[in-house]
Amino acid sequence: MYPSDLTDIEWEGIKHFFDRPDSRGNKGYHDKRTIVNAIFYVIKGGIQWRMLPNDFPPWETVYNHFYRLCKRGIWEKVLDFLNTKHPKKENREATPSYAIVDSQSVKTQYASEDIGFDGGKKVKGRKRHISVDILGNLLCIKVHAANIHDTKAGCDIFQTTLQKNSTIKAFSADAGYRGTSVDNVHDVLSKMIDISIKIKDEFAVLPKRWIVERTFAWINNFRRASKDFEILTSTAENIARIAMIRITLKKCF
Repeated sequence: MYPSDLTDIEWEGIKHFFDRPDSRGNKGYHDKRTIVNAIFYVIKGGIQWRMLPNDFPPWETVYNHFYRLCKRGIWEKVLDFLNTKHPKKENREATPSYAIVDSQSVKTQYASEDIGFDGGKKVKGRKRHISVDILGNLLCIKVHAANIHDTKAGCDIFQTTLQKNSTIKAFSADAGYRGTSVDNVHDVLSKMIDISIKIKDEFAVLPKRWIVERTFAWINNFRRASKDFEILTSTAENIARIAMIRITLKKCF
């Protein structure tokens, strides 16, 4: 019915992550595919949960499923599964050997936790720290206050990315990560890191750097992710994962 809805083949590819009975052995009153479609509708359209159209289940039911799926880590599991499936379709290795890291400062709404001011970009809110593979698939995301500098916050994203993807041999990052992050990658993680330096003092497309910037653009195309509307940083991370799940599904099927 809606552009954000899953096709039959897309649902067949991921339904095993959602099709499980509750603690009493019940399958549930509402169809799981309809629930997932409702969640995609909210993320893509950027609406409030209470504004779900009446042809979806009640918003309380949809939000309850969203909350429980976040708590169980299902969105991360689905994205990890698709991240191995997409490279195979492109005739590449299923596991990445190179990761590109960058951050994006976004404004927040409401009384959200972990808010800071990014003096460089003049943004009050949070930072999204992400790592992607060479195809732009989202490997890892961390959301934190915007006043934490990249060279400090980068240590966490590099380490978490490597923990999830042990096949990574090297990283790429911009000049903002020089110092603590570079030393951490070399000394603690024992990996190589390529630091991209500006070619000239104006806009220019840097080799490989454009891949992570494109992923940010993909995520921002989902209106719920165009700003950070979430109270919890963990919820904000899952919103970005859901956006990338919808994008990666179209590439896989």
